[in-house]
Amino acid sequence: MQTPLISIVCVALASVLGALGQYLFKAGTDRAGERALSFLATPWVWLGMGCYVAVMLLFTFAFRKGGTVTVLYPVYATTFIWAAVMAYFLYDQPIRAVNVVGMALLLAGMWLMGIGGATSGG
Repeated sequence: MQTPLISIVCVALASVLGALGQYLFKAGTDRAGERALSFLATPWVWLGMGCYVAVMLLFTFAFRKGGTVTVLYPVYATTFIWAAVMAYFLYDQPIRAVNVVGMALLLAGMWLMGIGGATSGG
C-alpha cells in the first residue's frame, strides 16, 4: 500500500506547525508572569495550542486519505529540524556542524523507515 502524496504533504505541514507550536509555547512562557498558570494568559500559548490542534487535524486527514504510520511518522520527525531552523532565526541559536550531522542522520533514518514502510505494505 502506497501512502498518497497528499498525506505526506499534510504531515510535512504538520511537522512545521509542530515546531512552530513549540516556539509559541516558549514565547508564551518567556512573557508569562510568576504565577503558576500565568502562561495561559498569553496569546502565544493559545496560538501554540492552535498549532497542535491543526497538527492533529492534518494527521487525521492524512490517515483518512490512506497514509500509513510507517511512512508518515518519519516525515513528522522533521519537526526536530524545523525547530532547529526556527531557533536559529528566532533566537539566534547556532546550528553547528554536529547539529547538521544529526539532521542528516535523522533524514537518512526517515528515508530508510519511509522506504521500508512503503515497500512492505505499511
